[in-house]
Amino acid sequence: MHWIHNTVIYNIYPLGFCGAPKDNDFQLNYRLDKIYDFIPHFKKMGVNCILFNPVFESTRHGYDTIDYKKIDSRLGDNASFKKICETLHQNGIRVILDGVFNHVGRDFFAFKDIQEKGMGSPYTAWFQNIRFDQQSPYGDHFSYEGWAGFYDLVKLNLNNEDVLSYLFDAVRYWIDEFDIDGLRLDAANVMDVNFFKRLRGVTKGKKSDFWMFGEIVGGDYNRLANADTLDSVTNYEIYKGLFSSHNDRNYFEFAHSVDRQVGDWGMYKNIYMYNFADNHDVTRLSSIIRDKALQKNVYTMLYAMPGVPSIYYGSEFGMEGKKQRHSDDDLRRELNLNALENPDYALFEHICKLGKLRHSLEALQYGKYKNEQIQLEHMCFSMKTDNQKVYIMLNQSNEPRSLGVNTNFNGVLTDVLNGNQQYQCNGWCEITIPPMSSMILVENDGSFRIDFSENENDAPIPAAENMPAPVEEKEPELVPEEIVKGRYRHFKGNVYEVIDFAKDSETTELMVVYRALYGEHELWVRPYKMFQEIIERDGKKMRRFEKIG
Repeated sequence: MHWIHNTVIYNIYPLGFCGAPKDNDFQLNYRLDKIYDFIPHFKKMGVNCILFNPVFESTRHGYDTIDYKKIDSRLGDNASFKKICETLHQNGIRVILDGVFNHVGRDFFAFKDIQEKGMGSPYTAWFQNIRFDQQSPYGDHFSYEGWAGFYDLVKLNLNNEDVLSYLFDAVRYWIDEFDIDGLRLDAANVMDVNFFKRLRGVTKGKKSDFWMFGEIVGGDYNRLANADTLDSVTNYEIYKGLFSSHNDRNYFEFAHSVDRQVGDWGMYKNIYMYNFADNHDVTRLSSIIRDKALQKNVYTMLYAMPGVPSIYYGSEFGMEGKKQRHSDDDLRRELNLNALENPDYALFEHICKLGKLRHSLEALQYGKYKNEQIQLEHMCFSMKTDNQKVYIMLNQSNEPRSLGVNTNFNGVLTDVLNGNQQYQCNGWCEITIPPMSSMILVENDGSFRIDFSENENDAPIPAAENMPAPVEEKEPELVPEEIVKGRYRHFKGNVYEVIDFAKDSETTELMVVYRALYGEHELWVRPYKMFQEIIERDGKKMRRFEKIG
């Protein structure tokens, strides 16, 4: 079984997540290093894969790429991102990057070369529909094709071998340097399918279990996701059904959509879908669902249905954000765990439970879907493997609802989502579902239960299949090290550069002179012995300043 079946994805739009400036000031700032503080948060949620939207150098929002081999200076540098990826992997968390190959920004080197040299540039064939007999909307002495009419996004010519060579070389670099495990393919629905066939050969040649999915809003998913191209696609059909089946009080919409996709006669039974309730391009769930109390039911469906569940950063707390006509800023706001806006902690705890269940129940990972009972405001579907059968019951009404299911099973149904409550089952089983709630019931002999104690939630999550689990080694005793010129990370996360040494004029005590690599790049002075000392934080010894380069 591929590792994606035992995966919970956490989707981060890095520039927003970190509160980076909208326009790139090209000042190096290690904002993405905040990810280290989120690792316990990921583990509690059962997250074992991070999907990073664009991380490479761009002019504004990340999708206007300048350099495919340089981390955006608003987030850090290649060395810092490599360490982030290494640390995530050490914690059993895989990494997927956003591959933006349909278009580049106007500051991309090849486009700027055409601006400078015109028809004499060797890169005129790198872009779609370059014409020198008319001007662009930006006043260039040539015209070109922009993605979806956005001329700050210059469409690449993916039939040009030099372009393909350049892009494939970048992907190989990402795998070699950052050890990434997969790719999201931006704007896949408007790209040449042959590009994906070639890309598949590149990635699978580097990592046989490399996983790729494409962004597609509608159309035939099989066109992009099949044995020759991508592994999966964004499941926008189910995204819509998740919230609208609750807004319209109509579970038939969700049930029939899933059955159409993966039921007995499903169109997409061979695709393990990328499922989501919101992302960086659409209004957040908490802002689009009419009754916020029903978000729990949405996430129960998301985690229990076929496909890999993905949580958009902040939505685990019910973060709000509405898509505006000319701006996505509200969807991409900064997330600070110590300064949450009206957090819904009950929703967060519910999602943490679902993460635990997703890793514990094989039926949720790769079971076969079946609609058991469907009513407008309550329903039951099942997920079944050869070894396990699970029933998912949902009620979105304001009243308790009784739901009967013919299980053909004699034994016990244990509701592992709600305190391991047991229900006797003798073929036909009728259960009352509390208002606006859900149940996940496992067929068993009465001995099955799942523990959600605090220790369980804080325990390391299972490493995704085929990923070696981190080996625990006894840490050597820390001793003060010589301080030299170079970059150091403070134990609170900020990065500084040691630029020189000095002596106190009164005491002759040796001092370290260092500059902040963030904000106003202020200069600081600290006693040498204090700079190199070993401190203790949360019961763990560490260096006050750790050398990083």
